[in-house]
Amino acid sequence: MNNLHIALKRSIKIMTIASFLITFNTYVLSAKKQKKDKPNVILIMADDLGWGDTGYNGNPVIKTPFLDEMAKEGVQFNRFYAASAVCSPTRASVLTGRNPYRTGVFHANQGILRPEEVTMPELLKKEGYTTGHFGKWHLGTLTTKEKDANRGRSENIKEYNPPAQHGYNVAFVTESKVPTYDPMKKPVERFKREGWDYLKDGEVYKSYGTYYWDIKGNKVADNLDGDDSRVIMDRVLPFIDQATTDNDPFLAVVWFHTPHMPCVAGPKYQKMYKDQGLLMRNYAGCITEMDEQIGRLRAYLKEKGADENTMIWFCSDNGPESGNPGITAGFRERKRSLHEGGVRVPGLMVWPDKVKSGFQTDIPCVTSDYLPTIMDILDINKKNALNELDGISLVSLLEGKMKQRPNPIGFCIKNQVSYSDNQYKLYAVNGEFELYDILNDPYEERNIIKKEPNDVSTEMKTGILEFIKSCRSSFEGNEYGKESFNKLEQKWIDPLKPFPKKK
Repeated sequence: MNNLHIALKRSIKIMTIASFLITFNTYVLSAKKQKKDKPNVILIMADDLGWGDTGYNGNPVIKTPFLDEMAKEGVQFNRFYAASAVCSPTRASVLTGRNPYRTGVFHANQGILRPEEVTMPELLKKEGYTTGHFGKWHLGTLTTKEKDANRGRSENIKEYNPPAQHGYNVAFVTESKVPTYDPMKKPVERFKREGWDYLKDGEVYKSYGTYYWDIKGNKVADNLDGDDSRVIMDRVLPFIDQATTDNDPFLAVVWFHTPHMPCVAGPKYQKMYKDQGLLMRNYAGCITEMDEQIGRLRAYLKEKGADENTMIWFCSDNGPESGNPGITAGFRERKRSLHEGGVRVPGLMVWPDKVKSGFQTDIPCVTSDYLPTIMDILDINKKNALNELDGISLVSLLEGKMKQRPNPIGFCIKNQVSYSDNQYKLYAVNGEFELYDILNDPYEERNIIKKEPNDVSTEMKTGILEFIKSCRSSFEGNEYGKESFNKLEQKWIDPLKPFPKKK
């Protein structure tokens, strides 16, 4: 009887362990399935790429076969806007879903991505994502120990603001621009602001003065020669490999330096554009080099079995720089202007699991829409974002249900503002308003503010004034306190007044 009792106890113990293992394995498999169901997110941004600088937008010279392929397979946004006409503010909008004027990133090298802002990597990290940032940062400095790039120096403590403070697990970043080939080097004898032909063997060079840094604040010294887009992608792919090996969904923010000046193309791409002048062969060459790395990324995702459930977004941070061969394809003005040529940029998105066939849309969209869209896809409650969002979810657009944008897009930079809805655009410089019918006059050739019924311009003026007031309230810390506001000692820049000249 005693032996029977012992045998029964052992049997019950074995069954209990077996039951636990079955339950545990079921839980693990369920967890893995849940993680797999969450789409990977890749946000790619070019730097100073004009609307007309891609093959799919009709450029007759520059070859971008992999971007053209994305345009055919995914969503081609014909009215995609950078949130600002320069780089830093647009980048702040991508990570926060907010207009950059709310956080004091008024212009390039002004303000920082404040620690109080709720960012995309912070939100996605809570959802089980691993997060990485690669390429340009431009939202604060990366060192307090030495001179680096535009603002990094030992005495500048208040603008120290690396990716590690904003939810990233991995980083390989520069504070600002670098040459697009041999990014750490510049020739001694033939340096030009716009760019140069690549360094030859034995040629004398010196440090460009902008460095790559990792997530721990260490300067990176290896694998920095050759095409800068390839140098960046060489860090992105191992990050993706580790995430897929660990079965973790991932966020990879990939901000190329191309084609920001100085533009330098490698030997292979010099040959492709050998009939062009110095500026164009380097400008076009570095864009094609970047395009090739995007193709390399997509091929790698397919190899890892991660292509179907990965959304890739592509855009530029603003229009083309003056002095380089970039084109707007007829849109008015360029970088630094809130006319269309300064803010309307190439915009693409592929996500094979959800976007089964390619289509184009003329609905206006903006970089601030990224965060609300991804929050909607992941069913993240808007309360988790805490702060006022300016972007909207584009999920209904991706599903073919959105017929027009539900609210206008506001823009501010220095002494300019604009307010764009589905048809009209209100624009002002130094407080002088103009009105354009963008649907029928996309090149902004006819100011119709005196011809259009007063209710159109009046309603839009009311909207832009309320928008500016809301941005100022955020800037002054009325959402999350004044710690960063007081620390940075920035002054509000009223975009309806003339911009003060430097003394």
